[in-house]
Amino acid sequence: MSQDRPAPPPLTKSDVAKEYLTAYNSVCALLWLSVFGRVIVILPITGVESVYEAAGDFTKWTQTVAVLEILHSAFGLVRSPLPTTALQVTSRLLLVWAIVDQFPTATTPSIFYSTMLLAWSASEVVRYSYFVLNLRGSVPGFLTWLRYNMFYVMYPMGITSEAVLVWKASEAVGGTWRWVGWGILGLYVPGSYVLYTYMIAQRRKVMKGKQAERRNRAPTQ
Repeated sequence: MSQDRPAPPPLTKSDVAKEYLTAYNSVCALLWLSVFGRVIVILPITGVESVYEAAGDFTKWTQTVAVLEILHSAFGLVRSPLPTTALQVTSRLLLVWAIVDQFPTATTPSIFYSTMLLAWSASEVVRYSYFVLNLRGSVPGFLTWLRYNMFYVMYPMGITSEAVLVWKASEAVGGTWRWVGWGILGLYVPGSYVLYTYMIAQRRKVMKGKQAERRNRAPTQ
């Protein structure tokens, strides 16, 4: 007579949230990897003029998915500060929907559109991959290093590209809307400072934690 196997423990809210976030971050990593691949393949073959056709709509909708991250922060699924998360997501939505999508002839032939996509996609592939493996409790050292050091290059590259595209769209539309564009550019200074210093603080905290781990693992004499 066989014994009944014990029933598996029920999933807790924490378990469900972890599985959802793992799936979400995995999908986002793949989506941004596709953006990166499209730009890398198209750029040397047909030039900057073809990047928007190959990746523009895909990037627009991929970035729109990130609206969920504002909800994740608002409802406490993640520990990211809501103001910082909302600032980064809404600024990118502004770029893909109000700047690039509305003024493609003024913005997309520029090399700065391609560099913006490269900065965004490279950063996001690393970020989402890091989140997936961190949720699983095992992040390779090189990925941690990329996550908390790559922004020193990618943030200035992305922010500069975004600002140039806003300026190009402002010049194209003219009139009162030009002043609106210049006002948006004015907001880039404090906004960029907030995002950049937030990442520096995060890097300092993580790197200190890694140093403490190495000291604890070091053999005692």
